[in-house]
Amino acid sequence: MSDVTWQKSTYSGSGQNDCLELATAPAGTLHLRESDDPSTILNTSHTAVAGLLATVKRGGPATQ
Repeated sequence: MSDVTWQKSTYSGSGQNDCLELATAPAGTLHLRESDDPSTILNTSHTAVAGLLATVKRGGPATQ
């Protein structure tokens, strides 16, 4: 996966192995990985991440 540029939050601190990294592929797919295990990559979409963030901001998933 050398065709993407990985980014991490400035809030991650100075350590190189303690953060979540994000990259966007040319097709628009989002890639997430933990910096201490960069070979394991989660592929997802902008829509899925937006839904996750909205759920977190609400305080968690709706109860049923």
